Amino acid sequence: MRAHIGIVACSAEGAALCYRSIVHYGGEHLGTYAHPEVSLHSHSLAEYVVALERGDWDRVADLMLSSAHKLAAAGADFLICPDNTIHGAFPKVARASPLPWLHIAEIVARRAQAAGFRRVGLLGTRFTMEGEVYPQKLGELGLDYRRPSASEIDTLHRIVFEELVKSVFTAESLAVFQKVMKRLADEEGCDAMVLGCTEIPLLVPPDRSPLPTLDSTRLLAQAAVDHALGRDVPGRPHEVLP
Repeated sequence: MRAHIGIVACSAEGAALCYRSIVHYGGEHLGTYAHPEVSLHSHSLAEYVVALERGDWDRVADLMLSSAHKLAAAGADFLICPDNTIHGAFPKVARASPLPWLHIAEIVARRAQAAGFRRVGLLGTRFTMEGEVYPQKLGELGLDYRRPSASEIDTLHRIVFEELVKSVFTAESLAVFQKVMKRLADEEGCDAMVLGCTEIPLLVPPDRSPLPTLDSTRLLAQAAVDHALGRDVPGRPHEVLP
């Protein structure tokens, strides 16, 4: 039996990449053109951005829960959100959700542990790089992490919101990310990079990264397919091994 995947979308590029990855990964396991059933709901990104800029995590949670209820009504069996930033509201969402979730940071942290990484660099939006979503999940597994510097955080955050979510991917911005990643490796001892914004993999493919990358978007998609097919390790609904 294949479970129905519900995608709580936020930004278009990240959600689209996640959906495509589910389809492609599903085909690898189920045969050509085959994949688990998928439904997607998205509120306007502008609504999320306004709430984030105000620090209104209750509003972020309300938007996520609104999508969750609509996806439950559409027949979804469990939910994923291909947006690292809004996982800052996850504790509020989990308490009131009509369906179980897979947690993107738990999936990434477990993949980092399985790969033997010890200290990862954390890239994403300001909310992700300065927040506690990844530090908490990495810490639960005994993994160390490093954040970019304050000026690097400002620059990466600007690139995400002024370029990546608008489908703008430039060589200049790729070079900025590569420079930050190399510094985190050389000066901070990082042995891998968490691509903790779901658009970053579209700018920084594995062959252009100075370090191994943990692609949160594709790892979430793979975990969702595995979960839908009953291939994951039993545990809490939002604590799934990729």
